[in-house]
Amino acid sequence: MAALYRRMPILIFWRSKLVLFLLIVISLVLHVLIALLPIVELSVQGRCDLHTQPADHRAPILPNQPVLKGRSSKTNRELQNYASTGASSRTSQSLENVGASSDRSQSSHRKPHLQSSLRLDNTQTDLYKHNSSKLAALFQHPLYKIPLPPLTPDDQLFSVNSAERFNPKSSNSDGWVSHEQDYVLPVGNSPADTYPNWLKFYIGINRYELYARNSSHTAHLLQELATMRIVRAIQKLGGTQLKLTLTLQNYGKALFKPMKQTRDQETSADLFYFSDFERHNAEIAAFHLDRILGFRRIPPVAGRRVNALREIKDLTTDSHLERTFFTSPANNVCFYGDCSYYCDMEHPLCGKPHLLEGSMAAYLPDVKLAKRLSWRNPWRRSYHKSKKAKWEVDPSYCDQIKKTPPYDRGTRLIDVMDMTILDFLMGNMDRHHYETFQEFANDSFLLHLDNGRAFGKHSHDELSILAPLQQCCRIRGGTFLRLQLLASDTYKLGDVMRESLLSDPLSPILTEPHLSALNRRLLTVLETTKSCISRHGEHSVVANDRGAWPARH
Repeated sequence: MAALYRRMPILIFWRSKLVLFLLIVISLVLHVLIALLPIVELSVQGRCDLHTQPADHRAPILPNQPVLKGRSSKTNRELQNYASTGASSRTSQSLENVGASSDRSQSSHRKPHLQSSLRLDNTQTDLYKHNSSKLAALFQHPLYKIPLPPLTPDDQLFSVNSAERFNPKSSNSDGWVSHEQDYVLPVGNSPADTYPNWLKFYIGINRYELYARNSSHTAHLLQELATMRIVRAIQKLGGTQLKLTLTLQNYGKALFKPMKQTRDQETSADLFYFSDFERHNAEIAAFHLDRILGFRRIPPVAGRRVNALREIKDLTTDSHLERTFFTSPANNVCFYGDCSYYCDMEHPLCGKPHLLEGSMAAYLPDVKLAKRLSWRNPWRRSYHKSKKAKWEVDPSYCDQIKKTPPYDRGTRLIDVMDMTILDFLMGNMDRHHYETFQEFANDSFLLHLDNGRAFGKHSHDELSILAPLQQCCRIRGGTFLRLQLLASDTYKLGDVMRESLLSDPLSPILTEPHLSALNRRLLTVLETTKSCISRHGEHSVVANDRGAWPARH
């Protein structure tokens, strides 16, 4: 009995350790289950979306037979091979290796973005069900459902081989895939189901638009821009201010413009337009406005918070960018890169403490695959502090432009008017050039790129931006009708913009004064157009274009 008493403390000690060990195991299991629950829910929803998404019948992305084009056309295999070759030649690290360090950082803030995006999507769905969504009603209006002209092979930027599946291994490039690669190819009945969304976006580009209004691929691409794991970051050369090229897990690329100013900071009245900061929220808002106006000429743009340390510094192979990183006195991760304006220690880009807001714009196809032509804007400003451009001193300037190719035929002149209206609504004075796809010659839409200097002032309407419309008195018929629709109380441009911008992870994108300025400026555009009609007659001012599309000659 005495021996039993002596062993009692030892028995109690080991029993206590066993109970404590069991409690720790149970706690770990519960934490793992709680952490996995949202991922399981999202993956289930993703599979449902994959099988239930409606087919886009407007653009023949998935033809029954291969589409053949001329010698200058590129197939989806060429797109894959070019992307894989470029990926392997531009970096000494494989995508899967550099992506591993990003995965750890992404997990800390990727899930909240996904959940937030899903909540917004559900909110939008509820609005549609109760018929209280002005945006949904707008896109159901007949003016927004005008069908494309029948597409021929010459109307499509890329041809499609319907029998070919998207398989990175087929490129024989170590830069694309390894046994540790996390990217799982989608499965489906059609080979085209294997295409990543950035490739579907490329294949959908045609003579008339960058993407279809009701394209499900665009919505999925926006979500990927906002949430997909980043595997590489380099500084993009060219331009006046810092921009980064970010490569995503599925080999898609995005142009990242970091936040430089808060949303309520207006451009100083003493600052010239060519010295203004570029705004990340302006790029996001421009994409939404371009879509609401019915143009669809800006590539998809989404907002995102990026970890400046783990997703830029740790992943970059750009030594010039890497050496500009530092930790500020406030213990924030900062960098400034190398560019013409504001790339110095006095103008750093800083995280809070490491997360940095920015816009993620989907890349257009590389110019080696789809060459683009750059055109000088006839109403380009002088970019001089005192010198004026010719159009600013010559009221009859447009008479000369109307006689100059390519503005003397086709729809190029009224395409410039569309761009002018977009810029005036945004307050963008920095439209010095525009681009078109060479494949479509002169009969195509204009690309509305680089909108970072828009939405700088809500308290001032820069009427000089409207000079092309005032001097030429020409406007596309479909644009004029949609502008009148957006001026009505039923739709109201500011209201549909507010609703559209709610879908972005960085919402709110624009302050209320900017939304009010959109309504005010829209009325100015309509008054200018009606003044032209009163002087020249509707037949001379409003181009009868069947509502939307450029004519071919």
